[in-house]
Amino acid sequence: MSNSNNGATETSHSSYKSYITGFILAIVFTLISFAFVMIEQVPRKVAFIGLSIAALLQMLVHLRYFLHLDNSSKQRWNIVFLAFTAVLVFIFVGGTIWVMFTLNSRMM
Repeated sequence: MSNSNNGATETSHSSYKSYITGFILAIVFTLISFAFVMIEQVPRKVAFIGLSIAALLQMLVHLRYFLHLDNSSKQRWNIVFLAFTAVLVFIFVGGTIWVMFTLNSRMM
């Protein structure tokens, strides 16, 4: 009976370690984002690229450490649905931006 309790404790401990790691990484990427905005000597293009990279990395941290998405066979359908959702969002947002930028030439 004590062996099963030790296994549960180890699983719970690794879960806490995973959450703490994810939390620390999320804070680091948030602080990096604030630094890009607050430091006025950083050129706008560099700040935009840095913010984009920090946002992408923070999104990956949340997916890995908080939603527990990985390459295991159990998570394959979740990743497929996530990729499909990303494609749909890209089509909707990209199409909307394309229509807004070409709206002036379409009206003339």
